[in-house]
Amino acid sequence: MSAKSDIVPTKTIDVRGLYCPEPVFRTKIEMERLAIGEIIKVIADDPASEEDISRWVSRNGHELLSVNMIKPDLEFTIKKGK
Repeated sequence: MSAKSDIVPTKTIDVRGLYCPEPVFRTKIEMERLAIGEIIKVIADDPASEEDISRWVSRNGHELLSVNMIKPDLEFTIKKGK
């Protein structure tokens, strides 16, 4: 997935230093606070986060707008669905 530079997230969370399942858990908590259509940016450094967060997003009806590797971090941009 590529970056969409025109997207401005409603909220940004930093979950660096946390490991599975904590990045997904923190993302879930913050997503619950957003309105449908709002966007969150998640910054993680756990290599498992790429698969874990991507899978969680699709299972929960949200839209993964981008995943960018900015070594050693991963940046996820997620749009809240339902």
